[in-house]
Amino acid sequence: MADTTERQAQATIHAGGEWLGAISGATREILDPADARPFAVVAEGDEKDTERAVAAARQAFDHGPWPRTPVADRAALLRRVADLLVQGREELGLLESQDAGKTVEEGRIDIDCVADAFRYFADLVAAEAPGRVVDAGSPDIHSVVVHEPVGVCALITPWNYPLLQASWKIAPALAAGNTFVIKPSEITPMTTIALIELLAEAGLPAGVANIVTGPGHTVGARLAEHPDVDLVSFTGGLVSGVKVAQAAAPSVKKVALELGGKNPNVVFADACATEEGFDTAVDQALNAAFIHSGQVCSAGGRLIIEESVRDRFVTELARRAQKIRLGRGTADGVECGPLVSWQQRAKVEAYVASALEEGAVLRCGGKRPEPSEARPESGYFYEPTVLDACHREMKVVREEVFGPVLTVETFRTEDEAVLLANDTEYGLAGAVWTADAGRARRVAGRLRHGTVWINDFHPYLPQAEWGGFGKSGTGRELGPAGLAEYREAKHVYQNLAPKPVRWFAGGTD
Repeated sequence: MADTTERQAQATIHAGGEWLGAISGATREILDPADARPFAVVAEGDEKDTERAVAAARQAFDHGPWPRTPVADRAALLRRVADLLVQGREELGLLESQDAGKTVEEGRIDIDCVADAFRYFADLVAAEAPGRVVDAGSPDIHSVVVHEPVGVCALITPWNYPLLQASWKIAPALAAGNTFVIKPSEITPMTTIALIELLAEAGLPAGVANIVTGPGHTVGARLAEHPDVDLVSFTGGLVSGVKVAQAAAPSVKKVALELGGKNPNVVFADACATEEGFDTAVDQALNAAFIHSGQVCSAGGRLIIEESVRDRFVTELARRAQKIRLGRGTADGVECGPLVSWQQRAKVEAYVASALEEGAVLRCGGKRPEPSEARPESGYFYEPTVLDACHREMKVVREEVFGPVLTVETFRTEDEAVLLANDTEYGLAGAVWTADAGRARRVAGRLRHGTVWINDFHPYLPQAEWGGFGKSGTGRELGPAGLAEYREAKHVYQNLAPKPVRWFAGGTD
């Protein structure tokens, strides 16, 4: 794999098998959020670069070999990509840490998950039956439903999990036989560029995989509206997701949206009845809220705790949150990195300020940390923050913060817990903690969220579907549905004994 960190600005747009610069010549510096220093320069593409990439993908789909490549061969290529990811795990994990601000260990775990996604979709598509026979009620008619690739896919990914989110779209798109143009976030594009290199190294035909580095208002907007794009898959914020859907509407293309979340973590007192249970629930509440500095769409930023255990639970939670070690992701012992940008940190600071004005009680954090060798003053660091005595009307409770901020709400009854958990315009994920198996199933069944964990938080399986209710989106990623997003279902009806059809009573042959 080429050293992507040293790639020159004129070579980060990939179209038709060539690495190109932006037609305008524009570039962008990529900053390390740990110290705000540039570590790479990429091409800043625009609508013209997008046109070039879409044309390459269209040509490759309409006239190239990939859509007609046997399933076994497509699966084999995906497995080769997984092997290359494993080989480059250390380099890619480090690059993901530098690009997105997460710890190196988080970066390594992400690479493992990316490799798993490629293997999963390779196995899934390879094991599929060639078609589903439909009984037409006549021995003279052969009726079968087969699956075909959608066509050219526009894949727009966010900045928080650059490579993982890219893999959730690229792997099923390729498995199904599509071509694509991917637009990574303009602030974290580096590992996606590296993945396009790996696809070429694995033997993917030219024009199948294309990338345009550039901003959403030009590249993303043009991809969403482009008449030669058959499907657009977007992961990101609600406002941008609405714009994507509006842009795609005139051409009635397929749209998959995975948007924001405001995810409840509901803890019943019986989950804390033993010391082990209490420690586990506290530990997972920390993980839910503060992994990757809370920059996770499924982050459990709303702790909804039964009143009888609230004081003890929140006290211990705040005590442990204060001990989370912040710093550059590559530094020894660091548990949590910086926010991705100064704009993101300013947004988090504004949410905390509004919460305090509305009556929230600050239990820990709420400020920038003191600088240190592992934590440069120029970096975008913010302390893990616990806000107690929160209520449903607060802005910080209702809107997606996307930072290391945990709000605490209290309930007394099961019905009240469900009411609070569902009182959100989002519906991405949530969790229930209880020692009562019946309650666990009952409450999980009543939660209007796409993923519900019981006595756990954040695990996901490639085999399981990932989607949401409400304003969390319309798409389904991972699992068989993740592959179905990138296919059209076709009913192939073959009449082996055709006869005249009389459309009107009394018609003639």
